[in-house]
Parts: sequence; structure tokens; C-alpha cells
Amino acid sequence: MSWWLPLQGSTFAPQIDGLFIAILIITGLAFVIVEAGLIWFVIKYRGRPGRKGHYTHGSAKAEVIWTAIPAVTVVALGLVSNHYWKEIKGRDSIPADAYPIGIHAKQFEWQVTYPGPDGQLGTADDFTVRNQLHVPVGRNIVVVLTSEDVVHSFWVPVLRVKQDAVPGMTIRAWFQATVPGEYELGCAELCGMGHYRMRARVFIHTPAEFTAWMQQQIQGGATS
Repeated sequence: MSWWLPLQGSTFAPQIDGLFIAILIITGLAFVIVEAGLIWFVIKYRGRPGRKGHYTHGSAKAEVIWTAIPAVTVVALGLVSNHYWKEIKGRDSIPADAYPIGIHAKQFEWQVTYPGPDGQLGTADDFTVRNQLHVPVGRNIVVVLTSEDVVHSFWVPVLRVKQDAVPGMTIRAWFQATVPGEYELGCAELCGMGHYRMRARVFIHTPAEFTAWMQQQIQGGATS
């Protein structure tokens, strides 16, 4: 695990982290250059005995340069980030073979519904567990988000997935986990007095472990 970013636990985590680092470097360099220039001007043009101030219109060339460079940089970042947005959150980005899991948010818990043996969400053999998201590694997953009361935000840092759940709307988000383990799912939207305890666990299994867990839940008749 990185000392400053969470483990990269999904297929698109490297792209998101790369874009984040690129923006951080660009804005960091801009900060250093601007602050260094400010200090230089403060020292160079400070008041001195016998020194008179004079009016200057400035430099049109310098203004064009310091306007054009940020404009080109922002446009370039926008084009790159739009590519990632379409790949991750675009309307047609969800793979056709994605395994569906229903996630219903309410104050203050996550109700996670899995399809039964038929593999279809919304049928009689579905089962629901509270505050536990179980997924297999290496398989496309689509979470179908709904909210009962207020705006919640489905956030799994290790997967680089963050998507609001809005009352009255059904919103889908997809991912493919790459690293087995146990991680945290939190609500990233201030949703009420109990917001701090709206947490769940994410279990990323190997395919065999996930199949065994599903069989255990189905045989046990899990409903809550």
C-alpha cells in the first residue's frame, strides 16, 4: 500500500491515480512558480530611500503567455479526464456481462441484494445482507444504487469508486476488483446525525471463495 494513496484494487485505479498525480504535479509547479515570482517581485521592487515609483502598462506578451499556458493545460487535462470519464462512468461503459448487485442506502446502513441462482436481480430468489458487499476478483460488477431517504454516496476508496445514491433515482456504477482482501465501504455524503457510522465491509474473494460464499448464503436462506 502506498504511503499516501490507498491500494489500487480495481482495473481503473491506475488511470485515476495517474490523472490525480499529474494534476497534483502541474498545480504544484504552478504554485511554486507563482510564489517564487511573488517573493522575487516583493524583494526587487521593495521601497527604498530616494526611490520613486513609476507607472507601467505592463506587457501584453507576458499576459498572453500566462493566459495561454494555463488554458492549454486545462483543456488537455479535460480531454484526458473525459476519456476516463467515458470509460468508467459513461452511459454505455457498463460491460454487458457485468454481475448485478443491488445496493439500497438508508439512514444509516447499506442493504446489499444479490441475485440468486438465476443470476438475475429483482427476482424471487434474491437475498439481502446488511453492510456487507461480497464480490469476486476479476469479474465485472455493476452496483445498482438506490436511496430510501436522503442523498448518500457509495464510496470504496480501494476500488476508486464513488457514486451518489439519490432518492427516486436508480444509478449504476461498475468496477472490476483486482486484489482479494477485506476493505471499507463508506458514505461520502453528509447524510444525517448518524453519518459517521454508515460503514460497511467489502470482501473481495477469489472466484472459488465467492462461489462458496454464495452457496452458503443460498442454502442458509439469507434474507437480512
